Amino acid sequence: IIGQMIDALDSGRYDLKRVALAITQTGGGCRASNYIHLLRKALIKAGYGYIPVISLNLKGLDRNRGFTVTLKMLRKGIAALAYGDTLMLLRNQVLPYEIQPGEAEHLVQRWIERLSGQFRQSRGYDRIALRKNLRRMIADFTEIEVDSEKPVIKVGIVGEIYMKYAALGNNHLEEFLYSQSCEVMIPGLTGFLLYGLYNQLEDITLYGGSRLRALIVRLLLHYTASFEKIAIQAVRRSKRFIAPLPFEHTVESATEVLSLGCKMGEGWLLTAEMRDLSKLGYQNIICVQPFGCLPNHIVGKGMIRKLKELDEQSNIVPIDYDPGASRVNQENRIKLMLSVANENRLKALKHY
Repeated sequence: IIGQMIDALDSGRYDLKRVALAITQTGGGCRASNYIHLLRKALIKAGYGYIPVISLNLKGLDRNRGFTVTLKMLRKGIAALAYGDTLMLLRNQVLPYEIQPGEAEHLVQRWIERLSGQFRQSRGYDRIALRKNLRRMIADFTEIEVDSEKPVIKVGIVGEIYMKYAALGNNHLEEFLYSQSCEVMIPGLTGFLLYGLYNQLEDITLYGGSRLRALIVRLLLHYTASFEKIAIQAVRRSKRFIAPLPFEHTVESATEVLSLGCKMGEGWLLTAEMRDLSKLGYQNIICVQPFGCLPNHIVGKGMIRKLKELDEQSNIVPIDYDPGASRVNQENRIKLMLSVANENRLKALKHY
């Protein structure tokens, strides 16, 4: 993460006198909460000590003078999550089946440009515009010609937030899975924001806290969930695509396995996402995490046995990623999981 930021500054694409860096902080026991201090130290060593670093968090940590998240910025951010999650879902469910390779990727870029243009004109981030844009987006992806009879293995990806989404962190896991004839489902980023908000309410319930703070968090949770609901409803109406489960269902999935007070690292969300993926038919799951991420080993690898008790068809493999880890070993373990998945698929076809 730090290397990517310094590389961006070195690229020459930005005015170094008018740029700032922003990094998220959960404020929990995860080591990621300390990245901001390492980033500042690295900037000084690289000769960029004058560039400000902004902490993005929900707990009031490391307040930044001269920078305030406005209501407009917050609304745009939440809408961007809904658009991004839907684009990712549509792309992933079209790409393995497309007859003309590259159509899905081209459409993703077209929609990113279109939505960016709307945001620059202060449009597109209210709920009415969201419904309209999602309708058009889904219609565009539906028009892509696909081979729906193509045999593929459905694979879900869960895990640590960076490893789950960043190709640099997970050794281009999605590309590898597509090369192995897989369809990929990755839970959206909106769920992680809702998880963070829900945990604040859970903290107030368990340990006490300000009523005003609880009210503000509850309103923000409700507002964010309303955008997720609009996106899910839009996908469901299409009938062609598999919609993700809403956040309230994810909470229920978590309570089937562990306490909602278990929130270190990705906490109960990681376990709940594996359970949700299994319910949606993505029973082959890769759980990705940085090497030595103990909280995620507990809520990931530690929950596999219980998840298999709830669904005996669950086929889960935990993979650790580290600059010193062997990519060949990682891919061989995934191939072993896929071979089991293929055997299960053939057995199911025989019974059918």
